[in-house]
Amino acid sequence: MQGMSTPAPSLLAQLEHLDATQLRRLLVDQLTRQKIGLYWEHDAIERDRALNEHVVLPRVVPALCHRDASGAASGAGAPFTNLIIEGDNFDSLRLLRATHSGKIRVIYIDPPYNTGNKDWVYNDHYVGANDRWRHSMWLEFLYQRLTLARDLLAPDGVILVSINDENRSRLELLMDEVFPGRRVGSFVWRCRTGGNDTRGAFFSDNHEHVLVYANPAFRFSGDEKSYSMYKFQEGDRIFRLSDLTKAHDLHERPNTYYPIHDPATDTYYPCNPQRVWAYASESRVKDGQKIRGETIEALISKKLVWFPPVQRIEIFESRAQLLEAIARRDVPMSGATPLLFDNMPDLEFWVGKRIGYGRPSFKRFKEGLKNENQPISSWLTPRQEQDTLLDGVNQPVVGTTEEGSKELKAVMIEKAFPYPKPPSLIKALLAQSCGDDDIVLDFFAGSGTTGQAVLELNAEDGGNRRFILCSSTEATEKESQRNVCRDVCAERMRRVMQGYGDVAGLGGSFAYLQVDKLEPPDVAFDASSEHARALLAMRLTHSALPPSDAGMQLIARDAANGIDTVLVNEVNDVTLDALLHWPSPRLAVYSNRPDSVRELLQARGRTVNSYSLVDALLRGQARQRAAFAHDGTRGDAVPGGAQ
Repeated sequence: MQGMSTPAPSLLAQLEHLDATQLRRLLVDQLTRQKIGLYWEHDAIERDRALNEHVVLPRVVPALCHRDASGAASGAGAPFTNLIIEGDNFDSLRLLRATHSGKIRVIYIDPPYNTGNKDWVYNDHYVGANDRWRHSMWLEFLYQRLTLARDLLAPDGVILVSINDENRSRLELLMDEVFPGRRVGSFVWRCRTGGNDTRGAFFSDNHEHVLVYANPAFRFSGDEKSYSMYKFQEGDRIFRLSDLTKAHDLHERPNTYYPIHDPATDTYYPCNPQRVWAYASESRVKDGQKIRGETIEALISKKLVWFPPVQRIEIFESRAQLLEAIARRDVPMSGATPLLFDNMPDLEFWVGKRIGYGRPSFKRFKEGLKNENQPISSWLTPRQEQDTLLDGVNQPVVGTTEEGSKELKAVMIEKAFPYPKPPSLIKALLAQSCGDDDIVLDFFAGSGTTGQAVLELNAEDGGNRRFILCSSTEATEKESQRNVCRDVCAERMRRVMQGYGDVAGLGGSFAYLQVDKLEPPDVAFDASSEHARALLAMRLTHSALPPSDAGMQLIARDAANGIDTVLVNEVNDVTLDALLHWPSPRLAVYSNRPDSVRELLQARGRTVNSYSLVDALLRGQARQRAAFAHDGTRGDAVPGGAQ
């Protein structure tokens, strides 16, 4: 079971039928269940059973793969670096945990939003709004998948999850539980530029969210810092102006409410009573008092304070003349705030002084600054509103949901998938979160928008990013032949790669895989060499190899360490002789007769690392019962196989 369609049986009812291991597991779950925070109906025993019920093995479907017609990778035996996996993404994630653990830089998913409008299929049935256990089913459905996905992230990996406003709070609490301490924040995306009243309260929620959770080493790339504000020059040094005040008024910080004096022009500048100076003055320092930082006089002597070269200067010869100017508000101002007023402290001080109507500022020189990019903004703005962007803010401009539908229709001719995300949204996120050679995973791939975004980004900057798209058939009892993965996702990728209409192809290739599920005891008898070839290639090279009839095949080459990994389908004199004369100094051999291979080759003077094919097939998938523990620990893997 991979969710909850009925309430969990009572604890007492379960106790009669549980063995010792299950009793311990249930006791741990009951004692560690959080009392504050998110809680939903689930069954820990059924959750474990779902995880361990089958061994998941990949199988390449040659007729559905796509091979680029040009380039060096077009050879018939070349590996496929992009993968499309058909099947329940729970099974696909179990497979990927055995092959890509710690290797995924970016996971982007657009999961079902649990709107009640039949937007997701569970156990071959759409989940409707009136289902009593809808929210628990949705949370458990996502929890199982997110917990598996957590193990796939690289040390600098990030997961980005789209969600609507209605379900953001539930999903965020769920993410906090699955990724404790790894919350980065969220993006707000204006997904529509117009909308209708959706709540009956004259309120239109035209935005969605992208939640961001990441491992400690992750950083967004940001954008190149703009130096347009550095407009002033002093010799060969350039600088910008910065505020000299801070957010305290004269009553809160009376010691920093004072006039600034420019000794070069003998001009005085009054302080803003609502925002006093940020630096202390030597004239206000008491005997024995220590000052943290430099005084305003020290900054002026170092020529770090800028005084406006062209400004109005006034000298009031009497108190009466000054009060008259105050009454007319004809005095230095800071916005709407007069800097000279009738009941201010030391009003007499200003009589007979040269008073500057400009404002002094602090000089911030460009030299010595760290050349760091500016951070990305949390706002994602639609193109229709890009004229509202603030200067100097790294605020990505992306499309709306309307763009997503138009783009998919252009590629597929007909509307083949509801509410697809725009490629520009995902492309903007990927540009900020992954490098040129990283792997991007989408295990709710749907129509394949993430794959298109990866290809477009590679075309723009020459990158070699790879995608893994997991998409289900979405078949139901009423639509048993429906296959979104094959007919929409893979077909879209094929057209984007080879071109459609007047749009040139972006190039590339992908392997189309289906997953087969076997009972662990049956693996030795029912698993094929094709399963082994695909699994080993995914684990060792993170790519897929096409099927082969050869008696043996090179799976991976580690040139740095001089190790070749070879799969032997049939152990005979021909394959043994080939292994004996294999040019690589170190050899890892997988076969169904590992002891015989080791002994026969050793007798001929060749030492190899010989591994059991069955162990390789089981590795990483059996005995993983700790994977769903609340503390996030991972279970032990079956030993065997090259590291």
